[in-house]
Amino acid sequence: MGISTPPVSLILKFFTCQLSGDIHEEVETHNRILDRMGNDMDTSRGFLSGTVDKFKTVFEIKSSRRMGTLVASFVALFLLVYYLTR
Repeated sequence: MGISTPPVSLILKFFTCQLSGDIHEEVETHNRILDRMGNDMDTSRGFLSGTVDKFKTVFEIKSSRRMGTLVASFVALFLLVYYLTR
């Protein structure tokens, strides 16, 4: 007669296997992205904890506290002037 067509169950099995393979690949990609994001967050946490430790050290000394207040005042004054002239 002619070319016979494959049964529907074989076609469905093929698409199911292909779909599950695509889903697996997508999950693996998302896992890699999440792992990288977790590593970046750990790195950021390390930087922030180091910065907080430095601030604690600076503000433990009274003269440094005055210096910090002075710097914060200048920053606040600068922002105030900036927003008023804008």
